[in-house]
Amino acid sequence: MAEKETLVVASKVKNYIKTAGGLNCSAKVIDVLSDKVREVCDAAIESAKSSKRKTVLEKDI
Repeated sequence: MAEKETLVVASKVKNYIKTAGGLNCSAKVIDVLSDKVREVCDAAIESAKSSKRKTVLEKDI
């Protein structure tokens, strides 16, 4: 299976977790978070298509 593209900025996520919670962040978190972003985007795409739009809007999220 081909590697999936990372959809989040790893350094920003790791910095946020460190700053907000004082915790370290596993590299695997970035992959899982990218998968979640993909799921949200896929649902938003379907919402826009079902509304017969060619643009994903914030309400689709």
